[in-house]
Amino acid sequence: MNEPPVYATIAAARRAGRIAIVGASLAGLTAAKCLREAGFSGPLTMIGDEPYAPYDRPPLSKAVLLGVMPPENAELPGDRNIDAEWRLGARASALDLTNNRVVIEGGDAVDFDQVLIATGVRARTWPNAAEAGLDGVFVVRTRDDARRLNDRISARPNKILVIGGGFTGSEIASVCRELGLEVTLTERGPAPLIGALGGMMGAVAADLQREHGVDLRTGVTVTSLEGDGNGRLVRAHLSDDTTLDVDVAVVAMGAIRNTEWLAGSGLAAGPKGVACDTGCRAFDLNGIVTDNVFVAGDIARAPHPLYEYQMIALEHWGNAVAQAEVAAHNMVNAGPRRRPHLTVPAFWSSQFGVNIKSVGIPTYADHITITQGSLEKRRFVATYGYRGRVTAAVAFNQGKWMDFYRELIESAAPFPPEFDSIDPPESDAVHPADLPDPAMLSHGPTVALTGYLPTERRMSFVAPRN
Repeated sequence: MNEPPVYATIAAARRAGRIAIVGASLAGLTAAKCLREAGFSGPLTMIGDEPYAPYDRPPLSKAVLLGVMPPENAELPGDRNIDAEWRLGARASALDLTNNRVVIEGGDAVDFDQVLIATGVRARTWPNAAEAGLDGVFVVRTRDDARRLNDRISARPNKILVIGGGFTGSEIASVCRELGLEVTLTERGPAPLIGALGGMMGAVAADLQREHGVDLRTGVTVTSLEGDGNGRLVRAHLSDDTTLDVDVAVVAMGAIRNTEWLAGSGLAAGPKGVACDTGCRAFDLNGIVTDNVFVAGDIARAPHPLYEYQMIALEHWGNAVAQAEVAAHNMVNAGPRRRPHLTVPAFWSSQFGVNIKSVGIPTYADHITITQGSLEKRRFVATYGYRGRVTAAVAFNQGKWMDFYRELIESAAPFPPEFDSIDPPESDAVHPADLPDPAMLSHGPTVALTGYLPTERRMSFVAPRN
């Protein structure tokens, strides 16, 4: 494509300016690589609050806890080949868009012409600080978290409690059972994974956990954690007035987006993330798109045309990579050469001997049907629809079909879909999606659609503060 001279001039300036990337994890590292590959030759600064080089997080709740991979082996490849100034162990405390500076805790600052925000999420900790500080209470988000929990699990505790039945909690429970450890999982909602996959898949997940020996408690919450007087966890109290003697409690109650440091920056940033357009350019508080502030990864909220342009935040590995690639491309291009991030979301999970893969957004649905395989054999594909079109698919041990279902989603194929199946289901009945109110869950969603379900249109207006 031939660029008008004005855009070529802008792009040339962008390729030689100063870029700061705040967040030295998967999205930040991917963007840095793509910037250099796209011809960016200017100063590049990588700012990360952890002291480690970028590493992969999915193995932390699987291979690392199983003891088959040391945490340091999760390091992502290629970071030292990037010509960048690395500011690791440096936490960003403010974004000054008047002077184009990232302020670092302690008073230091990094100047930029463009900045990419990729600060991701952190684990939601146990709300009672004193109880959270008990020896035996853990979260799993960072390398250090995984190492500490692996050390404790390796000591063969008598009883482990997992608080929260989302993907992280379910994967940790699976690891515990694989190691032959006794584990109880509590979930405020009626089933594990129900907030991400709906009632039918939640029931399958519940059966799977119980079949593998998990003491699954649904419809209950942990009300308090009790120590022995010497700072060591010994007991958990539940909302049904029962108690559990436990040595370890893993808090898997979802994540919090790291946006607090952006307070006062003028960006549209809050608990649900940083709002941006499909080109990953951040919006300010007035809804005006910026041209030198970009967002990528778990922290970003962007509209997607397949989902009625709702603002979608995704805590998925593939989305972080794809969004970072688009952000980097647009940071060094201008005008018609810029491109949108329109990738269909996808994620995977391995638990209790089952490989779960998903494409699309299962929470964006009003109905579900089994289109291939058998629920009983835990080998099937469930297809989700909303208002008569396919919006998502979830496979249990049938992941090879996900590309086919992605095409159905992208083409707005009618729901329920009609095709000759290689592995026809036992029943083609259509069921309600049965998606709970997120407030019913003890874990946060890994996909957030503007904070409400597609069947529940609610909006509130808040007056701006003076």
